Amino acid sequence: PAPPAPAPAPPAPPAVQLPSTDADYAQSCRPVYPSMSKRLSEQGRVVVKVVVGADGSPKQVEIKKSSGFDRLDEAAREAMLRCRFVPGKVNGVAQSMAYDAPVNFVLNNN
Repeated sequence: PAPPAPAPAPPAPPAVQLPSTDADYAQSCRPVYPSMSKRLSEQGRVVVKVVVGADGSPKQVEIKKSSGFDRLDEAAREAMLRCRFVPGKVNGVAQSMAYDAPVNFVLNNN
């Protein structure tokens, strides 16, 4: 009798490339530091969850981790809404996917 046919190889895992901010677009992603927050010396780090569409535009933006200051959180959210991203890809095909974008607000006391 003929030997059994070898089992087909399992499919390779998809090559996933997460969304990112492109250097060309980084200027539009910079948050505006609220003047009241500067006066009150408010600083912090906001993590914004952004659902980036296949076209690189932000489809959904929400605060994942607050800085503890509403003004800073909102400034970070608004910056991500203005941002343009390099879309995430699966096997080279652009797809909508979520991306956690950290935004730091640090005062330079010069």
